[in-house]
Amino acid sequence: MELIQNNPYRIAGILSNASERELQRQKGRITAHARVGKETESDLDFQFLSKISRKEIELVNKAFSNLQQNQDKVNYALFWFLNASPFDNTAFEYLKNGDEEKALEIWKKVTTDKEVNSKNFSAFNNLGTYKLLSRDKSDIKTGIEAKIKLIESEYFESLVESVTDQYFKTDKEKQAEKLIDELLTQFKNQYSSSETLQLFSGCNGTTQKYLSKKFTEEPLHKIESQIESCKKKRKADKGSAYEFGLKLFTNTKDDLSLLKSLLGISDLKYKAVADQLANEIMQCGIDYFNESQENDSSEDFLKQAQELNETALSIAVGKLTRDRAKDSLATLEEMKDRDVTQAIALLQSVKDAYETNEQQIRQHVKELKESDPLIRLGHRTINQSAVEDNIKNSIDWGKVNELLKKVLPKESLERIKASTKNELKSEFTELAYWLKDYSQSNSLISRIIDKYKRIPPKLSFKIVSSEITNTDSKPLYTKYIRYIGLNLNLDVTGDMSVTFYLKYINPSGSLKRNSKSSPKGYSQSVTKSISKQTSKVILAGWGNADECTYDNGEHRIEVYVDEYLIHTKKYKVDLAPSERLEKEIASAEKKLKEINQTDYYESEIRSAKEEMSEIQKFKLFRGSSEKQSQIQAQQTKIDKFVQLSKEEKKKDIRTQEERIYKLKMELSAAKY
Repeated sequence: MELIQNNPYRIAGILSNASERELQRQKGRITAHARVGKETESDLDFQFLSKISRKEIELVNKAFSNLQQNQDKVNYALFWFLNASPFDNTAFEYLKNGDEEKALEIWKKVTTDKEVNSKNFSAFNNLGTYKLLSRDKSDIKTGIEAKIKLIESEYFESLVESVTDQYFKTDKEKQAEKLIDELLTQFKNQYSSSETLQLFSGCNGTTQKYLSKKFTEEPLHKIESQIESCKKKRKADKGSAYEFGLKLFTNTKDDLSLLKSLLGISDLKYKAVADQLANEIMQCGIDYFNESQENDSSEDFLKQAQELNETALSIAVGKLTRDRAKDSLATLEEMKDRDVTQAIALLQSVKDAYETNEQQIRQHVKELKESDPLIRLGHRTINQSAVEDNIKNSIDWGKVNELLKKVLPKESLERIKASTKNELKSEFTELAYWLKDYSQSNSLISRIIDKYKRIPPKLSFKIVSSEITNTDSKPLYTKYIRYIGLNLNLDVTGDMSVTFYLKYINPSGSLKRNSKSSPKGYSQSVTKSISKQTSKVILAGWGNADECTYDNGEHRIEVYVDEYLIHTKKYKVDLAPSERLEKEIASAEKKLKEINQTDYYESEIRSAKEEMSEIQKFKLFRGSSEKQSQIQAQQTKIDKFVQLSKEEKKKDIRTQEERIYKLKMELSAAKY
């Protein structure tokens, strides 16, 4: 326990009832050692305590500073040891020698089934401190009971007098509350509320009353106060009701969770406060939505109102409150899809008008070809390029862009992306891409598409990992690859239907796709229903049943939802070991053939023979014996090069043959 392990008394290396003189002497000793970087040891550094260092002056000064006030001395003494009786003295001798069992035996003997008195009050404190260091909950429970029993007794004053001056008095009830507060802080991230309450179950009187207040009355009061405060703010400023509702939930979340764990959702007190809270958060959403809509706000007030209503539904317990939240969400859901339906209506009307104009123009051209005699006789032709231009410009694209700006601002795109209607969203993106292809002023729709792509989709799952799959679960070797797929491992929080769009990217960066079956810009797509029970999504493979269509190198699969990249998986395609060995063997055999056909030291031998020819020529003033000596020396040189040629060639042939043999042995042992 942190309060014990780093207790100021422990850092000071003294018992809590040490005299002021002893405390000051120890302070001087430790400080002097710390200044020269020397460690100060204490005979109170028991084996069951974690190690500490007293070399940091700042830490030492803080510890002694915390022991200046009488109240602080009492607070810290309750989480340390004191020696106030012969029993304690003997127990500490055992602890110093590492015999914890003997020390415990002494303290248990004078406290078990006994009341606190003038001779054993320190044993209650020491036993409690030791037990609080345990990881066993039953030991901790015993330690708490010993401490509370001591504080509630009339002999608690004896402990106070032993660690402070004789004139200092303390309020036992407040001291018990202080102890409980400190323990609750220590237990906060270690035990649940129910486990914490169980640790105090052996206590009675004021302790249980205080715990009841801490765990129920106080959070209830805090939640009710927060609700009233939020209600007043909301009525005064409905335009800020979203922030008020969000803050209300944040400020009450922990208290409500605590009440739920203690009382359960069937408890009348919990039901009442939960429904009050849910109704106020819901009303914040309603007032904020109405106010924002009336003032034509640029905020995404629909999404924010939905957020508050979903929060309210997660809190509500009573049927009336839950039904109200559900009805409100259903209404907002219908309005959420209004953006995508309006966008589709606009884009479809543009496409319909374009196709109608195109049909009329082409029909007119056809009739002209059939009715105009000059055209029929070939004396006049129709300018087909002009026809195509007329079709392309048959729409007022400037007017279309004005409508796009009005119907598809960023806020509308975010609401479209948040829609759960996959069919409508797919229809919207298909029409948007159509407009991009056909508009003569497509920079605006291009920017709109780019903005839409960058908006993350609202998903009820996270991809925690993924695995590449291959036909028959074989390795990713070209000789075995037909279809490569992807399995997604998910962490799902809710049900939804989602369409996954996949891009298979080659090592060169190009996209693998089928012009007939692939969605525009993707390799393939598949729609999956995901529930809370879903842990894995299997995405079908891409490839060819007859042969491998994957190049060697690093590939990747990109997974998109609503034009947004949510996952990337890289994988490497390679030759099978047997294929690579066969290639290496063929290369090694080719090299062996080249070695056999190569004349080693060819240039050196040729040069030496040319030198021999020069030596053999007649030279004036050179004697016969000198000539013979030169010829013999040069022949020795030639013979040396010939010998080196034979030896090095033989060595290289042997090395290459050994390499070929080794490669063939590896090939025979290759699994794939």
